Amino acid sequence: MAALPSAPPLSGHLVIGIDTHKHLHVAAALDTIAGPQDSLTFTNDSDGYAQLTQWAADLGQVIAFGIEGTGSYGQTLTRYLHQQGCRVIEVNRPDRAARARKGKSDAVDAENAARAVLSGLATATPKSADGAAEAIRRLKVAYNTGVKCRSQTMNALKNLLVHADEPLRNACAGLSAPKLARKLSRLRPGPTGGPDQAARVGLRSLARRWIVLDEEVHDLTAQIEALVQSHAPELLEVFGIGPDVAAEILIVVGDNPDRINSEAALAKIAGACPIPAGSGKTDGRHRLNRGGNRTLNSALYHVVLCRMRFHQPTKAYLARRMAEGKNKREIIRCLKRYVVREVYRVLKPDPTPT
Repeated sequence: MAALPSAPPLSGHLVIGIDTHKHLHVAAALDTIAGPQDSLTFTNDSDGYAQLTQWAADLGQVIAFGIEGTGSYGQTLTRYLHQQGCRVIEVNRPDRAARARKGKSDAVDAENAARAVLSGLATATPKSADGAAEAIRRLKVAYNTGVKCRSQTMNALKNLLVHADEPLRNACAGLSAPKLARKLSRLRPGPTGGPDQAARVGLRSLARRWIVLDEEVHDLTAQIEALVQSHAPELLEVFGIGPDVAAEILIVVGDNPDRINSEAALAKIAGACPIPAGSGKTDGRHRLNRGGNRTLNSALYHVVLCRMRFHQPTKAYLARRMAEGKNKREIIRCLKRYVVREVYRVLKPDPTPT
């Protein structure tokens, strides 16, 4: 009777994959030779993180931690492991088709994260999220929601004003949003007895809400601009880049720009790199990249529009490329790539040649 094959020996070197959730995380240990070794469920707090590192140390020497969701539920864990001097790799979640074929559980997802790191499919260094860029991101969350709520409030106010009595409509005609809000916030509608009085109560409430939101937005804007000015003043010197665009760039790059190894990598993140679209006689053509960070891509688009109107070298470039037969969409794609190159050189003055 033939002997059963023996299990491969342990190498003692491990990759830990982690599937993150709001309250609990699941880790799976993968030996570089022998494969899966053990799994652990731990809480999403400092006690759980200490339990994880002790568990991993008892199993062997950890090469790297592969974590899903380093920018969401796994952010605090990622920061903790960085502080412990551990190597952390960001792992993208598998697509739905792969999960439908192979099934899904937290332990399986954690093991797949470890395999992605071990195979080299996952190589990205996550953001450290411990400096000014992270502070700007958190302020931008409040700013964006404030701007959205302010717009919704003004729209509701103007819609309600249509149904107000004629003297009030005439008194508010032609007023700008701030003046309109200030005027309506001073209404004295009296007891609510009919539709006209109810409309005045509603208008006063919406106007006061708009004023509060407007003050919040201006306060957040000042704080964001101050952080951008102190953290990356050289970025504001680039033609067409203001505080809002600079904030979006810093948020995407993060507090550890060294994780982006080349300007091509930054262009890929921004969705500003060319995508080959050649076939047959059209070989050599490229198309727009619909991937990447769309918020940053939109910011680059506004920089390009500004340059096309006011930047003389860009205007000359536009005229030359149109004479060569390029359409405006293709030219804008090229200009986005040039802006990315300029931004990269500002953020990393001595980049590694690519």
